[in-house]
Amino acid sequence: MQIEREDLKSRLYRFAFNIWPCFFGTGATVTYIAHDFSFIRVRLRLNWRTRNRVGTIFGGSMYASTDPFFMIQLMAILGKEYVVWDKAAAIRFRKPGEGELFVEFHVGPDRIAEVKEKVELNGEHDFVWRAELRDAAGRVYAEIDKTLYVAKREVYERKKAARAARQQ
Repeated sequence: MQIEREDLKSRLYRFAFNIWPCFFGTGATVTYIAHDFSFIRVRLRLNWRTRNRVGTIFGGSMYASTDPFFMIQLMAILGKEYVVWDKAAAIRFRKPGEGELFVEFHVGPDRIAEVKEKVELNGEHDFVWRAELRDAAGRVYAEIDKTLYVAKREVYERKKAARAARQQ
């Protein structure tokens, strides 16, 4: 994949992620954000903040380093007429993380077209996205499946109002 130079907006978002306390605490670093949010790269190093009791990368850091990105990418790409929520996650640890790991988040035009098509049919839909933590040689250390709920804003607002009315 050809990596383009970051624009000012991308650099500002990357800076904001890296100082945001929730993300900073993971020990990971966002190293690249594409201008259109279609691609994000994150690095997670084994260090004093990420080391667990047995000397490898803490599983919580591995998961947390991947947590917000697909949701944030979809929100940026789809715009305000859609609502996007993280709904579920699953992680499979393949190997103990003993060095520097990387994860790349790709949201391509084909997948965006699929999201819009399925949401247009039903007003809402759940989608599963996969991220893999890899080392520089490409070996997979963990696979993370994120389930995201995507809805047209008006469908979501109607459901939210109906739920509030039922609770009264």
